[in-house]
Amino acid sequence: MRVPILKQGNYLIASIQSALSDYELLQLRDDLAAQVGRFRSKGVIVDVTVLDIMDSFAVRTLRAIAQIARMRGSETVIVGIQPEVAFAMVQLGLALGEVETALDLEEGLALLELRTKQGGSRDSQS
Repeated sequence: MRVPILKQGNYLIASIQSALSDYELLQLRDDLAAQVGRFRSKGVIVDVTVLDIMDSFAVRTLRAIAQIARMRGSETVIVGIQPEVAFAMVQLGLALGEVETALDLEEGLALLELRTKQGGSRDSQS
């Protein structure tokens, strides 16, 4: 099942609806990479609220999504990581690296708004 990707203004929102296979995660990565260019999106939000587990492949794929989007001129925010998932990720040493996270969609949109108005977090990290 493909993850629905909604366009809201300058942003794309991918809302994961159920646990995804490795193939579906790669499909999401490819779909987002294509749509960032097609819509000239300034930001991407990946909502993982429904996930009750994230394995190392899922975490690596989310990092790759953010890196690809950044190379295409777009910021990425992962939203909705459940407390149990965050705890397990820390215990297992699974990190999202420099990928921005937010509590929920509302905070994610606010963070993207801030990042894109400031010219992106890339400028402050250089």
